[in-house]
Amino acid sequence: MAQAEETRRRLCDAHGWPDGAVELVPVVASGDKVLDRPLAEIGGKALWTKELDGWLHEGRIDVSVHSMKDVETIRPDWLTIAAILPRADKRDVLVGAESIAGIPQGAVVGTSAPRRAAQMLHHRPDVTVVTFRGNVATRLRKLTEGEADVTLLAAAGLERLGQSEIGVLLDEEAWLPAPSQGAIGLECRAGDARVRELLAPLDHAPSRAEVMAERGLLEALEGTCHSPIAVLASAQRGTIRMRAAIYSPDGRERIEAEATVAPGDNAALSALAADLLSSASPAVRAVFGGGD
Repeated sequence: MAQAEETRRRLCDAHGWPDGAVELVPVVASGDKVLDRPLAEIGGKALWTKELDGWLHEGRIDVSVHSMKDVETIRPDWLTIAAILPRADKRDVLVGAESIAGIPQGAVVGTSAPRRAAQMLHHRPDVTVVTFRGNVATRLRKLTEGEADVTLLAAAGLERLGQSEIGVLLDEEAWLPAPSQGAIGLECRAGDARVRELLAPLDHAPSRAEVMAERGLLEALEGTCHSPIAVLASAQRGTIRMRAAIYSPDGRERIEAEATVAPGDNAALSALAADLLSSASPAVRAVFGGGD
């Protein structure tokens, strides 16, 4: 809802409308209904989009507001990502300790993200990772109740909720974020020219370039909800610097590669994906496109 409020504000500012000109329609996604199992076990990222897709298809809403890191890389062709808002902080926040090294020996780390779990186990193989799902308030409550000693949250989410004081920011170069983390995407029907035109002023070109490059790499890797991938794209003067790392689920193996690509250069993204997979063991390739 915080993301939807930001979208409404930007849309009204762009067109000089009063707030009442844009109606917010709350939708409870399946991903918010089942909180006791990892997403990968119950349907993956589609759990965040299928209800919204259905409402768009029926014409009940004109625009879906998405956290882009929760949107599948391959979308129905009748939909289009009409705008990417200016990207917020890409970093993760560590809650419950002052640093990764400062986490107590043998601590319990709560996360449901394969990327965060693999990264943590790579740096701290002594910890135990447990499934930790829910919105920010739910995860903080679980932490307080002792279900885990530490957890990881997206800085952008905390910022949008006015809770930036929580936790410790992790350096994005040392602890690479999730693909599209911090980005809000606005999706509409591809054939709806009126809505596409209304959303066009909200599209932030550098943010779109970064997000599409990160999503393109994820698609080239044939990554799924089971795939631990961390990537940082930085748009600079018409090029995109990309650093990416893929992991075995247990964090024991980490492969990193870097490239500078042009926006929309899918061949360069495929080459970066091939570089990563060619250096990976079967344990890593099994959760990416290099698996048998």
